[in-house]
Amino acid sequence: METPLTPLEFARRSKKLYPERTAVIDGSIRLTYNQFFERCDRWSSGLQDLGIRPADRVAYIATNTHAELESFYSVPQIGAIVVPINYRLSASEFLYIINHSGARIVCVHADYLETVDSIRDKLPGVEYFISLEGHKEGWLEYEAIIETSSPCFTPYIVNELDIISINYTSGTTAKPKGVMISHRNAYLNTIGTLIHCHLSVNDRYLWTLPMFHANGWTFVWTITACGGTHICLRKVTTENIFELIVAEKVTIFCAAPTILIGLANADKSLKKRAFGSIQLLTAGAPPAAATLERLEHDLGWKLLHVYGMTETAPFISICEPRPEHDLLTEQELANVKARQGVELITSGELKVVDEEDQEVPWDGKTIGEIIARGNVVMKGYYNDLEATQKAIRNGWMHTGDAAVVHHDGYVEIRDRIKDIIISGGENISSVEVECVLLRHPAVMESAVVGMPHKKWGESPHAFIVLRDNEFATEDEIKEFVGQHLASFKKPKWVSFVKELPKTATGKIQKYLLRGNKYAIVKQ
Repeated sequence: METPLTPLEFARRSKKLYPERTAVIDGSIRLTYNQFFERCDRWSSGLQDLGIRPADRVAYIATNTHAELESFYSVPQIGAIVVPINYRLSASEFLYIINHSGARIVCVHADYLETVDSIRDKLPGVEYFISLEGHKEGWLEYEAIIETSSPCFTPYIVNELDIISINYTSGTTAKPKGVMISHRNAYLNTIGTLIHCHLSVNDRYLWTLPMFHANGWTFVWTITACGGTHICLRKVTTENIFELIVAEKVTIFCAAPTILIGLANADKSLKKRAFGSIQLLTAGAPPAAATLERLEHDLGWKLLHVYGMTETAPFISICEPRPEHDLLTEQELANVKARQGVELITSGELKVVDEEDQEVPWDGKTIGEIIARGNVVMKGYYNDLEATQKAIRNGWMHTGDAAVVHHDGYVEIRDRIKDIIISGGENISSVEVECVLLRHPAVMESAVVGMPHKKWGESPHAFIVLRDNEFATEDEIKEFVGQHLASFKKPKWVSFVKELPKTATGKIQKYLLRGNKYAIVKQ
């Protein structure tokens, strides 16, 4: 009587129970669950007519549209593998990922047709190019295929260890790696999210997070599982987010810390209109407590901090609220919520270990590396055994994140291991310094990296983006940090910049800050 664990089960149930409920809103487009899944079925049929078979790869380059969302059902239900690609990448990066994944079909949003056309002659394995919107010579049209295809397709009997998606990492220091996520990985991560977030059919989810990013943190399936409504957002700006929150009565969304900063610093009139009961999940990089505190105070939103990585499908831990947290001040509570927290019920085991793989004491001070094993860890990197064996050692996924464990078992990231600053033999957490900087009233964004120092080996260098119409001096910034942290943690240098270099998912590219563009000769 066993049935495989797959997020396709959520589609079966929601189609049965919520046929007339609104499944997707994409601008003027409104689709019920019946309509949405009929479209998925027709595209599945169309893919089979084009020769797609189990284990074939179908790549997508698209913003958050209903067509992109449909891929997470129509492709896997015929046993094929969806490859959602970061649409912000360059043509050469598209070229590498499409060829490396071995995609037989590439589906592209209208905004990126020209870019893909420029590399078509270098994509020998691609048999069909599909335009998701609009007409272009040499491209098949997605909507035309859906209109002419039958909703009857040949379903695939899923094995829960089959691959449902290959998600490519950002590749900031090397070629992108293809993370293989199984149906079981995706199913159990979705269940964990449902358990901890208490979602229901009344929830209306705003797609601020890119669907390509770790399958939208599995929310491509989670919202469907509870019978909620997906609200697509094609262009993410602070103004667009606030506008749709009000217009579509949004109850929940996800955002990386860089998006949170924009929301926290938005115009007061926008905040006033959006004040209310909204659940907001944040992950992707350690958020600053000051940002969380401002959002909850100014907007009344409930923030939930989760932690993970693409390789863990993606959630490993969650900063689970506890009754004793109600006794904390706003600042104390924000400090707790900035932690990465404890294991999700469904994720498996997480611990922080030293260089000998021994668990560190729960003292909030001893730094080690976060490692994980269990239900959400990837099957490996596609066609990259060496990278897989480097990441998964002795049955544990090594995250590369340096963290401490507090007395209550809550994990708190202090840095990426490679970003820990060692100055005169002392370990300095760049994240700790950044969080202090963000409490300065003139600072909107900050990033701290280690730079070479003749005496200390390396010292902290702070890069700061100031708020509009605000001013601060280098000495003022140093003095402010010195009021909150030990003197050796103060930035030795401070640079004021217009913006910080970021990946498409909002992570600050610290290797660029250390590079020639930002480097300053240190004495």
